[in-house]
Amino acid sequence: MNTQDLTRRVASELGLALNKVEGALALFQEGATLPFVARYRKEATGGLDEIQLRDVRDRAAYVEELEDRRATILDSVAEQEKLTPSLEKAIRAADTKQALEDLYLPYRPKRRTRGIMAQERGLGPLANLIWGGQAHDGKIRKEAKGFVDPARDVPDLDAALQGARDILAERVAEDAGLRRRVRELVRREGMVVSRAARRKKEDPAAARFKDYFDHREPVRRIPSHRMLAIRRGEAEGALKWSIEGPEEAILREVERVTLGRRAARDTLREVADDTTRRVLGPSVASEVAGELKDEAEAEAIRVFGENLEQLLLQPPAGERAVLGLDPGFRTGVKAAMVSATGKVLDTATLYLHQPEAFAATLTGLVERHAPELIAVGNGTASRETDRAVRNALEALGSGSRNDPPSPSVVMVNEAGASVYSASELARDELPGMDVSLRGAVSIARRLQDPLAELVKIDPRSIGVGQYQHDVHQPSLRKRLDETVELCVNRVGVEVNTASAPLLAYVAGIGPSLARGIVEKREAEEKLRSRQQLLEVPRLGPKAFQQAAGFIRIRGGAHPLDATAVHPERYELVEEMARELGRAVADLVEDQDAVGQLESRLDRYISGDVGRPTLEDILEELRRPGRDPREAFQAPAFREDVKEPKDLKPGMRLQGVVTNVVAFGAFVDVGVHQDGLVHISELANRFVKDPAEIVRVGQRVTVTVLKVELDRNRIALSMKEG
Repeated sequence: MNTQDLTRRVASELGLALNKVEGALALFQEGATLPFVARYRKEATGGLDEIQLRDVRDRAAYVEELEDRRATILDSVAEQEKLTPSLEKAIRAADTKQALEDLYLPYRPKRRTRGIMAQERGLGPLANLIWGGQAHDGKIRKEAKGFVDPARDVPDLDAALQGARDILAERVAEDAGLRRRVRELVRREGMVVSRAARRKKEDPAAARFKDYFDHREPVRRIPSHRMLAIRRGEAEGALKWSIEGPEEAILREVERVTLGRRAARDTLREVADDTTRRVLGPSVASEVAGELKDEAEAEAIRVFGENLEQLLLQPPAGERAVLGLDPGFRTGVKAAMVSATGKVLDTATLYLHQPEAFAATLTGLVERHAPELIAVGNGTASRETDRAVRNALEALGSGSRNDPPSPSVVMVNEAGASVYSASELARDELPGMDVSLRGAVSIARRLQDPLAELVKIDPRSIGVGQYQHDVHQPSLRKRLDETVELCVNRVGVEVNTASAPLLAYVAGIGPSLARGIVEKREAEEKLRSRQQLLEVPRLGPKAFQQAAGFIRIRGGAHPLDATAVHPERYELVEEMARELGRAVADLVEDQDAVGQLESRLDRYISGDVGRPTLEDILEELRRPGRDPREAFQAPAFREDVKEPKDLKPGMRLQGVVTNVVAFGAFVDVGVHQDGLVHISELANRFVKDPAEIVRVGQRVTVTVLKVELDRNRIALSMKEG
């Protein structure tokens, strides 16, 4: 397919303007990254956003794969010398991969089926006689006698007729139009049926799947999370499941194709029945099961990506000194004091069962380093640690000396901290530090900047997805990596403080160049201009073009190095400054100057510079290097609620959303066990998608509905009134 045809097709399928798709695809084909295209090539794409651009790229890839498959199928059928004009026309007209595979099915190399073995025994002519339509059942039986041949494994009349029916059953099942209609029937009227596997109903290990021990649900309505739960139950041996099609409706469709105007009605009814029950029905049910699996996985991956984006873009506390605490009973509370720039200043271990020593050690850390914030991980012993910290701070603040203000205590989601602690990256960043203390460092740093710290952890270990280990891992990895990349570039990266893992997500960089940038930074003590990036080995003009706008250098050689203005537009801004009789540095954050530029903006439109680029430049001059994330605000939990047993129906609590799934949202209310707000309890109206109401990291008010201590379940509601 040529570029013009590809562009037209993608534009038509996505309902986008042809010129916008054309511009986007041209940039992608040149190797431009999605963040770069979305931010710095708005004129070429007509302002398509990140989601639209991703759809354009992915749809184009699908169409190209479809065309490659079409060419392969045409070549294969032609090699078999079976490519008729009508078949070629049908293959060229197929607009989905499934439609192509349906047409190719009769010509695809197969395993030895009953029909193929019957052909090998010489029963093809008998099948053709039946299919020809003129011979009635009586004549068919007479003709079949001539095919009896014990030497060819056709011992009697019944064997000959059965072989002919086997051939015809497979022939009917390969009819592309029939398969399409039957597939639609199964999608519309089929049922997903799950049952407990043998001897599993009483197995405690399988108890979490008991809702599916005797479950039936229409194919067209089953949500992704239930489909994934059933598949996990099957994988763990707790469940058996299948798709039951509307057998009578399928049989009627098969009979229309099989009987037609043919005379051998009884024989062909047997063929239709065999086709429905043995060949076509199970085959299509298997295909639809595969579709349900793919759809459920795609939805799970989408939700995971959205949750990860919300988690990464949580408000950062910023450059403040933080004391990180990783709670624990037996091994103690691990403490790490980090500076405003994330440097580790001190570490300690505190024990909850030694309250006086705990308070003394904590007080010492606070007095020596004066943290503004204390970050407490939300895992086991978190509330006990929180209480012990607050008691120590109260005692410290009650003294007669003129102490600085007490630090605020903040509960931090510690998911993935242990994964980071044991990683090679943590060993490189914190050499010589005990693995148990690294978690406290991670907790402190993720309060300062969740994005910068969480990029060091495999997103699948952060705990904001659902059934993440049950979905197609390469697809999940691709989506999550892209989500991280988009978030990192949306915020921007300060090159002189960023870790190599964070720099690796800058558009056009990657792990190898990121290490090179860190080495260059260390050799120079700090980078002083974006242009110095070109001195990094193997970082050429193309990578520089993609990356430079997302790199920030505070106090750099050029005043725009700290902004999102791309170096390719520096000359334009310098021209603007000259016309106002100002220096470029004087334009930054000068609202009067920006106002003057805004009134004469159109005079700078030329070539590939349009209003979108100019408006972005003005916005950067107003708020240079602006952070799109919201302002930080610490959540607060009730002091009288520390464990699930403290919860009572009717209680109103503050909480933080930790995960959004298809059936609702999980909320941390400070009791070590997240509660579930079912989708039906998210609002006083019908909610189709929980993401319409809540996002990861959001502070919410909930009411306790029910607490099941034996099942570790807490039911919550966000409804008002």
